Amino acid sequence: MTANTRPQRRKRRMPTADELRVWREYIETAELLRTHVAASLQRECGLSTGDYVVLLALSEADGHRMRSSELASHIGWDRSRLSHHVGRMERRDLIRREECATDNRGAEIVLTRTGADAFDRSTVPHLREIRTAFVDALTAEQLAAAGDVARTLRAHLTETDQLPANGRAGR
Repeated sequence: MTANTRPQRRKRRMPTADELRVWREYIETAELLRTHVAASLQRECGLSTGDYVVLLALSEADGHRMRSSELASHIGWDRSRLSHHVGRMERRDLIRREECATDNRGAEIVLTRTGADAFDRSTVPHLREIRTAFVDALTAEQLAAAGDVARTLRAHLTETDQLPANGRAGR
């Protein structure tokens, strides 16, 4: 093959300095916001963000229970991470594991009364903190633009197979 007949490689463009600046602002601010909201949830309610995510999923599930594999998929965690976290939550009586009635190969994660109460007590302070730290900091137009950006990025990552089908990155 001569130099003239070789397939041309697509040259990968590197981000510009301005694009990298925007990227850094985005990831550093997102991490600061996540850390701030997580600290508030822990301080006000004694729950980690992981606890809240699991409790939220179970509170919305039929019968307040989900198979562990379904829960892991639903919240975008791998099974190992979920298993370790569920163990910690189980020791605090927020959830319990039960054998699956329809399939003895799996377990169901069930919301306990203690977990439901903890979730109920945490919802208003957590939502209040989201409003204070995120919603109130933005104009209506900025909030709409932030939603557009998030949807566009999620769609891009999902269609390029960089996110699971549920569109949730592992937390």
